[in-house]
Amino acid sequence: MTDIDLMEVVVRARDGDREAYGDLVQRFQSTVYAVALARLRNPTEAQELTQEVFLHGMRKLPQLRDVACFPGWLRQITVRMAINRLTRHGPMARVEPEVLEQAQAAGTTPLDQMVRAEQCEELRKGLEKLKKTDRETLVAFYIRGRSLKQMSREFETPIGTIKRRLHVARHRLKAVMEQDLDGGDTPIEICPRRPRRELACV
Repeated sequence: MTDIDLMEVVVRARDGDREAYGDLVQRFQSTVYAVALARLRNPTEAQELTQEVFLHGMRKLPQLRDVACFPGWLRQITVRMAINRLTRHGPMARVEPEVLEQAQAAGTTPLDQMVRAEQCEELRKGLEKLKKTDRETLVAFYIRGRSLKQMSREFETPIGTIKRRLHVARHRLKAVMEQDLDGGDTPIEICPRRPRRELACV
């Protein structure tokens, strides 16, 4: 399928042609699954997320203005929904700051690095929208790798309060990222050839 053919299919799908959307699913299913698997590291969850992405995409597609941006738009939805799923299902992996900043590790592939860069950018945006206490709590525990005892000393706060702050801050971060997912993927239309400004991790 050429780029022109693809754009024609996207236009038909955007106009409500279910068969055309099915063609898009067939063409991009493996790509979406690869991105989901690289982020989630779980084949079953990646498969579930792939289905969710295409259902979400079908609802949002009528709002896509530039059909040439469909591949990048779909990838963006996949990354955001993967991050949201991880936030919803449990705490993020604790890593050292330099690891998060480099967004790479031994044995990673370019796809891994791309997804981690997306994760880094989305997390930073989400953290910036939180109140200072929530942001500092999450950064200390998940990014700086501080233990509860260390945080208790640094914040001069009982461990029980730190645990409660972490719980509340995680839910607030989840709410912020879900809001971005519901309202943020349509106005931002990313074409594969369009350069994106890279943001440093927190």
